[in-house]
Amino acid sequence: MIRVLDARFLTTAVEEKGWPPADAPEIAFVGRSNVGKSSMINALTGRRKLVRVSNTPGRTRTLNFFDSVLEKEGQRRTVRLADLPGYGYARVSQAERASWEKMITTYLQRRTSLRGVVAIVDAEVGATEDDVRTLAYLVGAGRRVLVAGTKLDRLGKSHRKPRLGSIAERLSVPRDTVLGFSATEKLGVAEVWDALWMATS
Repeated sequence: MIRVLDARFLTTAVEEKGWPPADAPEIAFVGRSNVGKSSMINALTGRRKLVRVSNTPGRTRTLNFFDSVLEKEGQRRTVRLADLPGYGYARVSQAERASWEKMITTYLQRRTSLRGVVAIVDAEVGATEDDVRTLAYLVGAGRRVLVAGTKLDRLGKSHRKPRLGSIAERLSVPRDTVLGFSATEKLGVAEVWDALWMATS
C-alpha cells in the first residue's frame, strides 16, 4: 500500500528555462481539456485543492509541477507530477494552440527526468481521434505510457470493463495497460500509484 505523506505545488513554467531541476523522477499527465486531469491529480494526492479544478475547458495553459512524497513498505520517494495543458476543446486561436503544442512537445522530448506519461481518456466518451493521435505520438517518442479511463463512476458497473477494453482496442495498447479511474468514487487510486511507483523505481 502506497501512502502519500505530502503533496505541494512546486512551480509553473512555459519555457524550458522555467522547468524545475531534473532532480526527481517525473510523471506527466496529458488528456483532453475536460477529461478530469486536475480532479485525478487531486484524488491521487488526497488533496482536494492541490490543482485548481475549472469548469472552463482549456484553463491550464502552462506546465504545472507538483511534488508528492510517497511511502511504501518503509521506503520513501519524491515523485514529481507535471500537469500539461489539455488538448481538444479549448477555444483558442491557432497561434496560441501552436505555442501550446510546441511547449508540450518540447517538454515530452527533452525532459530527462520524465519516467512515464499518464494518458487520460474519458471513459464515458471513449477514446477520441485526438486521444489516438496523442498516444501514437507518445509511443513514437519512446515514452512509457499508462492509460487511465476517468469518470468511470458515470458508467454502470457492467459497462466498465467492456468500455476499458474498447479504449485499449482503439488505442492499440494491451488491455492491462488501461486502468479505470474515478475521482468521485476514488476508484483506481491504489492501482495507478502502484503503476507509477514501478515506473519511477
